[in-house]
Amino acid sequence: MDKKLISAGALFGMVAIILGAFGAHALKSLLATEQLVTFETGVRYQMYHALFLIFIGMLTSLSEKTKKTIYSLVLSGVCLFSGSIYLLATNSLTSFDFKVIGFVTPIGGLLLILAWGLLFLNFVKKKEQN
Repeated sequence: MDKKLISAGALFGMVAIILGAFGAHALKSLLATEQLVTFETGVRYQMYHALFLIFIGMLTSLSEKTKKTIYSLVLSGVCLFSGSIYLLATNSLTSFDFKVIGFVTPIGGLLLILAWGLLFLNFVKKKEQN
């Protein structure tokens, strides 16, 4: 599981850097400042969670079950949260109206919150046992 977590984190991080550069350079002349800021929010949250996955992969104190759950929550959360933000920020560049999928952004955010919450609860529970 650790290899999977660290690999996913590295991939998310790499893609975040690529998308950040793409937003800063290729999209700069195509999108309004507000849209670029929104796009960058997606990149930032993706990078935070790339590092989070790597951190989780390096922890020895978490059970495999907890790691798998966090992995699933983060993977789904980043895809829904950051993915929908990318699409919504670039909505003006396509003929499809991505505003119809806007409802998945808070769902993705909730999944990310749950992943962090699970980590928090795991350590609170361990602290009480010691």
